[in-house]
Amino acid sequence: MTHLSTFWSLAHAETLLSLVALFFLKKNGLLKQFSYLAALLAVKVVSQAIFAPIFYFAHHGLSHRLAYFIYFYTYWTSFAIESVLWLVVIYSMYKLAMEPLPGLQKLGMLVFRWAAAISAVVTIAMAFGPHATVILALAAAVTQLQQTASILTLCLLVFLTFAIRPMGLTFRSRIFGVSLGMGILATNNLIGAAWFSGNAQMGMTLDMFNAVTSLVTMILWTTYFALPEPKRGIIMLPTTSPYLRWNQISLALGGSPGFVAVGGVSPDAFAGAELEMMRRSSIKSAMKVTEITDHAIAV
Repeated sequence: MTHLSTFWSLAHAETLLSLVALFFLKKNGLLKQFSYLAALLAVKVVSQAIFAPIFYFAHHGLSHRLAYFIYFYTYWTSFAIESVLWLVVIYSMYKLAMEPLPGLQKLGMLVFRWAAAISAVVTIAMAFGPHATVILALAAAVTQLQQTASILTLCLLVFLTFAIRPMGLTFRSRIFGVSLGMGILATNNLIGAAWFSGNAQMGMTLDMFNAVTSLVTMILWTTYFALPEPKRGIIMLPTTSPYLRWNQISLALGGSPGFVAVGGVSPDAFAGAELEMMRRSSIKSAMKVTEITDHAIAV
């Protein structure tokens, strides 16, 4: 009973900090920039607002079967929404981080889209795999999606750690702070999945570990959103920088090609002024050719 009360205290503290983080996002005008993270926090708050009455009424006359039914579907529905939002948050953090280099930004976003598509295919395959019930199939699919999002989050965090200076950011930047928090949650999810798969009887301990990790992440995000952020530095890359080279290559690969008029164009396709300019240019060119020819003959 002590463990359960401690768990709910941590859960309530996490919900309160989520609301505080949303408050600072609103106060500092960051809702548009971090809209997907705000949606993720809102889903957490709503799900906890549903869980608390369920457990209260379960101990005050509500049927345990009905309480478990509501809890189960609320939990997995919110878990699925959070997993999808998690992917979108990672995507948006990379997009914000790479704004100074549009070529690399576009290339990385393309990679993220392919990774998300592959993740969706694997999730659907997990859902249609051999499972005892439809509920277990959906649970396995959502879990797979969440684990994929965790791996992508850790990849993004490693990239930002090495590229934070070239991108004009610092470790006090909110982009890094959000990514760091996501990385903490991702590490917790991957470790928890491996731990729980071999120690199913330690479910309560895992829940406590998850609650502590989530609380630490909410404290981190609230701090980053409450404190002023240093201005983004000017991007100064040497000519030998791999970031600059890859950005140039990405722009060259993704840029639209130029167009050249080869021939067979009807004069009707041009305006009168354009035809007059071409006529005068032709006369000048002809005069220059004549002058060059006369000079050559004279010599």
